[in-house]
Amino acid sequence: MTQSERKVQTRPRPSRCWCIASALLLALSNPARGDDAPVRFATDVVPILTKLGCNSGGCHGKATGQNGFKLSLLGFEPDFDYRTIVKESRGRRISLAAPDRSLLLVKATNETPHGGGRRTDVGSEEYDVLRRWIAAGAVAPAPDDPLVERIELSPSEKVLGSEETQPLRVTAFLSDGTSRDVTRRVVYETNVPEIAAVGPDGVVQTLDKPGLFSVMVRYAGKIATFHAAVPLQMTATQQDRVNAKLDGLEGRLASPFDRLLIRQWRRLGIMPSAPADDATFIRRASIDICGTLPTREEVEAYVADKNAAKRSELIDQLLDRPEYASYFALKWADILQNRGSGYSTRQQRAGTALFSGWIRDSLAANKPYDQFVSEIITASGSQNENPPTIWYRQVRTQSDYVESVAQAFLGVRIHCAQCHHHPFDRWSQADYYGLAAVFARVGRKGGFADAEVPTNEVIYLKDKGDVFHPRNGQRMLPKALGGPEFHVRRFDDPRRSIARWMTAADNPFFARTFVNRMWAHFHGRGIIDPIDDARDSNPPTNPELLDALSDEFIASGYDIKHLIRVICNSYSYRLQAVPNASNGADTQTYSRFYPRRLPAEVLLDGISQVLGVPTKFSGGPGVFELGTRAIDLPDENVPVSFLDVFGRPARTSACECERVDAPSLAQALTLINSPEIQRKLTDENGYAARLAENKLAHTDNVRDIFLRLLGREPSLEEAKTAIAFLKSEEDRGEAYRSLLWSLLATNEFMFNK
Repeated sequence: MTQSERKVQTRPRPSRCWCIASALLLALSNPARGDDAPVRFATDVVPILTKLGCNSGGCHGKATGQNGFKLSLLGFEPDFDYRTIVKESRGRRISLAAPDRSLLLVKATNETPHGGGRRTDVGSEEYDVLRRWIAAGAVAPAPDDPLVERIELSPSEKVLGSEETQPLRVTAFLSDGTSRDVTRRVVYETNVPEIAAVGPDGVVQTLDKPGLFSVMVRYAGKIATFHAAVPLQMTATQQDRVNAKLDGLEGRLASPFDRLLIRQWRRLGIMPSAPADDATFIRRASIDICGTLPTREEVEAYVADKNAAKRSELIDQLLDRPEYASYFALKWADILQNRGSGYSTRQQRAGTALFSGWIRDSLAANKPYDQFVSEIITASGSQNENPPTIWYRQVRTQSDYVESVAQAFLGVRIHCAQCHHHPFDRWSQADYYGLAAVFARVGRKGGFADAEVPTNEVIYLKDKGDVFHPRNGQRMLPKALGGPEFHVRRFDDPRRSIARWMTAADNPFFARTFVNRMWAHFHGRGIIDPIDDARDSNPPTNPELLDALSDEFIASGYDIKHLIRVICNSYSYRLQAVPNASNGADTQTYSRFYPRRLPAEVLLDGISQVLGVPTKFSGGPGVFELGTRAIDLPDENVPVSFLDVFGRPARTSACECERVDAPSLAQALTLINSPEIQRKLTDENGYAARLAENKLAHTDNVRDIFLRLLGREPSLEEAKTAIAFLKSEEDRGEAYRSLLWSLLATNEFMFNK
């Protein structure tokens, strides 16, 4: 320890007379408090600064500080904060002789102009704690000071009515065996503010919307969470009627996963929507499993089939089609960042095509998920010999390793911990750099020298490679996230250690993350949402369901197709998207199907399929054959304006949030003006031309159009309107092109629902 560090950790020693006088003054100014416990900087002062927002990312806790005053973000470095407050700027922020005139207090109360405005009032509990600490000599944190080990909430969960209040009580347990009530000193945040709000005093106020919510409580770097449900308001008679219907439903369903869904609906007083019809289900399943619209013949055959097991048989058939592997290879190519880069895209395409093909072949062969991930993480050699090494072409820096592995395979967003303790989770810088050390010996050689990202590197294991903690300089041992350190020998590969740890049956993240990802793919929302942001303050909406599905996935040997069968055969997946009186506001419990727009590639392929004209993809002579589908493209750099407008991701991170499905003006204009759509509508060999040339009655053609585009028969009103329009146009070809064009722009075509 340096002499300067000793000075920081040594308590100031003011004169005995001054201490007695200040203590007497404090007692006289607060006669009713009766609290003579010492105020400690780390466990008392810093939490107050956090409560007041002083050390938040928008104030003095941001990287550059605010107006020359910088604190550690959310107070995770008390020693640094102490030096800043007490020692920096010649100690101008603290007045030991006149505590009330300390800049720390007069700024917080806005007695002196303060850019952050008033954060507290004179005489408040926060003010009192800060003043007592200053009056006692602004004592520095000491190594033997007790630390907060955990905090507990009371209650931790509850069912609340609409517009009901619930006070929370927070107790901090310290390392010296003591505990204290810190209810008014903690930070409260609700994850669904439209269902419930929470005040600074810990009183939860539910609103008039039913659903599930949580309140995160943070104090001295520790987090606890309050979970609550707000059922739909109904009379006792209505509740009995709902329970009776759910009891009957539960009696008809054999799946334990369906029962866990029903338990959630019963808890909230929700009745699920009615099951979808056969035409809706085959379209839904075909899109979600194969990224492909069903043909007219497939729809008619499925609707006419009277076999009671036809739904599960359809799912099996779809999983055996090559489109299944292509579609999910597209999904994994996004997550694994299989992309070209810059001017060298064409040179790199050989690699992206190899990796894309390897992913597709792995899925087609139903390679166990644990093996699939292990082969990627531990990949060595050249891209020609071992395509998973392409992953290392984009994931190549220390931060890339940590954040891509954590987000893609463990469902954790850990990037905050690169610079400081994660504000909403337990991850510290030691966790971050311990995981980085796993990849410290990844070596590279060869490749394409003049490209920013080489085209054919050889990945190998170096003899040496170290990672050091950026603050204390400590050499970090390779370490699992929240798990053990790996004591590896010189010729051992730490990546194999992390792969074994991740894919172990008792790993708390691996199976849950994949199950949650797949559930979100088929249901439109994860049980944990966002799907790659698992943390205590973002709990699953149905933890029992997530656990049960994870256990099933592990027991199956990480069988991906088995998991998809389980999810697609669930009762929730077959429900209508149309809400009923009880579930119109539900976005958490899967009591109805949540509609979602088709991904960009699926939408373009769907247009090509129904119009009978394939898309022409550029990228060099002979690179893409006519008939190549968008879901089979090897990387994101194949130039297709339509795909970019409709949200194709750049694949620069492992986050599926890069893929955008929000509507935009550009999308509407593309549907109107797209040269590609016009080319398909006017192609002399396309579907529109065949409709114009055939001798069938408009009635037959309209029925064919609806079955081909929307996967269903037209209603009487729709058929009547369409036929009337066709008869009103002199040019039969133009009439059919207009009808097709209008249906392509409908939500029913563009959405899976």
